[in-house]
Amino acid sequence: MEEIKPHIENLHFRAFRAVDDRSACMKFIEGHTHVLEIFGITQITSAKIDWVLNPDVYVILVTEGENGRALAGGRVHRANRKNPLPIEDAVGYMDDRIYDMVEERTDAGTGELAGLWNSWEIAGLGIGSMHMGTACVAYSDLIGLSTLFGLCAPATYRNTLRGGFRVIKEIGNDGKFYYPKEDMTATSLLVDDIKNLPLTLEPERSIAMNMRANPISKQEILSKTGEIITLHFDLTKR
Repeated sequence: MEEIKPHIENLHFRAFRAVDDRSACMKFIEGHTHVLEIFGITQITSAKIDWVLNPDVYVILVTEGENGRALAGGRVHRANRKNPLPIEDAVGYMDDRIYDMVEERTDAGTGELAGLWNSWEIAGLGIGSMHMGTACVAYSDLIGLSTLFGLCAPATYRNTLRGGFRVIKEIGNDGKFYYPKEDMTATSLLVDDIKNLPLTLEPERSIAMNMRANPISKQEILSKTGEIITLHFDLTKR
């Protein structure tokens, strides 16, 4: 019998500081862990849960309705010289130049987009990592970051470039690392100018700029199934 996917009309993207909402963090962790397990990935630095105690970690959680099931998420970690960014833990032992790259940007405000995930339901509707990534990049400016690191899998590589990241060819093998396992690769990335997003393609750049100007907003999209879904964004929490 063919599985019937639940009908989704409203998705809420809500930003919050990790230390301010433990129950929402648990929703994030449960959803992220489930997605990683589907792909057989268990040892990945962005999946560690000590970030829930870090006051410089911000979460964007996507739920069905205002407080429904968690269907997607992403995190922005601000560099603070106390807690290493996930990318430092992930590739630093393979190329220690990442430490200097983070350090020289910390005073001006730098961080990392990490732990990006979405459920099969979101993907099936045609709402993938692009919407979440755009929201996280927009939010990074609202919390005072000027640059943003990232580490992506091949499946999200194209979307991260659309979102304004460039490959950090100065480290690894032209930016690539064997991670999280020897038979998998990840690419190190960086947005050099969060304020202006010169490398971000349209319509993502305009969407990000609008999110900054209007932290509470909504947009309607046509899903793959031909239904209208309303995306609600609340990026007011600092």
